[in-house]
Amino acid sequence: MTESKGTPGDAAGDRPAKAVGRRSQAMLFMRIASVVALLALTASYFTPVWWVALTAPNYPALTFPDGVRINFHVNRISNGCLMRQSTEVVEKEALDCVHEMDTINHFVGMYPIASGGPVEKLLSPFLFSFLGVLIIGFALPGRRLRTVVMGLGFAIIAVWMSVALFTSNGVRYLDRGWVAGLVDSLGRGEDETANENLHPLVKQLKESLAQSHIGETSPPKVEGDASKDQLISVLKTVYDAKAPVSLTDPTPAWSGRGIDVMAWHYDESLGRWFNQPVENAHLVAIMKTVLYIVYAAMLVAMLAFLWIARKPRSVLFYVLGLVPMILPVAFVIEYAGWLWWYGHSLNAMGAFTLTPFMPTVFGDGKVAQFTTHSYPSTGFALMCVVAVAMAVAILQRRAAPRAAKD
Repeated sequence: MTESKGTPGDAAGDRPAKAVGRRSQAMLFMRIASVVALLALTASYFTPVWWVALTAPNYPALTFPDGVRINFHVNRISNGCLMRQSTEVVEKEALDCVHEMDTINHFVGMYPIASGGPVEKLLSPFLFSFLGVLIIGFALPGRRLRTVVMGLGFAIIAVWMSVALFTSNGVRYLDRGWVAGLVDSLGRGEDETANENLHPLVKQLKESLAQSHIGETSPPKVEGDASKDQLISVLKTVYDAKAPVSLTDPTPAWSGRGIDVMAWHYDESLGRWFNQPVENAHLVAIMKTVLYIVYAAMLVAMLAFLWIARKPRSVLFYVLGLVPMILPVAFVIEYAGWLWWYGHSLNAMGAFTLTPFMPTVFGDGKVAQFTTHSYPSTGFALMCVVAVAMAVAILQRRAAPRAAKD
């Protein structure tokens, strides 16, 4: 009788220990998933997220094996064309398909590709760092440790962002990829007339640009592996070269502030084909206002998330994991919104008139004689990994709510 009475007691005593074990295991899986999400988030910043290509019968595969292709990164637009593997023609570098696509688009009144998402590209390192802090905060145990780490992370981001955007020569504190994207969109000053490998149609389009005196001022030639300081020097050289000479309305000297560089480059992009100073200045003013709003919103969000981080038992705590989880959806919405702007902001100065249209977001489409291709790339797959990993982390934490220390 004594043994029979003791057995149920022992089993009851084992249940709390087993529950603690299950909770600990769930929290371990949660932290592993969070680390996976953090690594995927970091990798997605440095890889192309989406690609777009134009193909047409007069763009043969021999010259354009992938069509006129460009890559969208979170911080820039890059050339998606590769070196041709041909024994007939030897190329020293791949065709610059960003400029080729811009050249094609301008005939229908479309603004250059660099005109899209100026604020998003500029703020991308801060936004991704912000998401990284949220992931780390979601995974850390202990209210005090979590608050200290997140507070320190947010403080670093806030100071870094403020210095880069609003102090003299703050552009030095922005990532090289963003600066390289600005230089690439302006052109690297190569002698295009000496390139005999261009397709005849492209030559014709370039001759049209030359006759209209567009792009006469080119930045100095720089190599593809140029340092960030060299790239910034190129931007300053172009800024000084294009500054109008006026006694009544002098152009401000180069400040190097991130916000000023963004605004100047955005104005340059808008006016590359269509010289409408008043209209373009209005768009630039809008983007600068948006930048101030997003900057302030990020600072407020940091304080809000610090407050939430101190309440691990509240349902609001899961917002720390939900925000990084929606990254791929947010990118697609942002991408589609800018495509809509391109298709519905056609300038009347274009050589041909098109009815406003919505470019293809995903899949294949048709515009005039061109077939458009728009598909996700490696970076988007990594964003999806972030979403899945954070979904797993949230589910694991919900399965073990008592394991989260206050």
